[in-house]
Amino acid sequence: MTDERPDDLEQPLPVSDRVASTAFAHPSERVAAQILDFYRIAWEYEPTTFPLEWDRHGSVLASFAPDFYLPEFDLYIELTTMSQKLVTKKNRKVRRLKELYPDVSIKILYQKDFRKLLFKYGIPVRARDHSEGGGLDADRSASAYDHGIADTEGERS
Repeated sequence: MTDERPDDLEQPLPVSDRVASTAFAHPSERVAAQILDFYRIAWEYEPTTFPLEWDRHGSVLASFAPDFYLPEFDLYIELTTMSQKLVTKKNRKVRRLKELYPDVSIKILYQKDFRKLLFKYGIPVRARDHSEGGGLDADRSASAYDHGIADTEGERS
């Protein structure tokens, strides 16, 4: 991504036909896809499911499908916007994926990283209540500063 920002930060990111027609599992994935589209970064949503565990007959017991694949970078991205204390299971799956498939490049974008990214590009967000599935959601009702999008030391990124 570049350091450019959308010209009019009061306007939402454009929604491409591709984003509009994709059934994302979480609203933060939709926002991530909109950012990727805005910067013309090719992406695929959950294109690959990696088996991680098998029973003694060879049937898959556990698998993992990273959220995005960026073909230009040969990189998978897993977006984790839930509370950090809830990501242990996902971290375990990514570690297992790296053990079984060492040639696969994957990065996890944690909630803190995603907040910083959204703030950098002027996209206000709100924290979703646990009853709403947790994580982050785009919020066009206020500025990013009003929503405390800051790093842990309180400095705005």
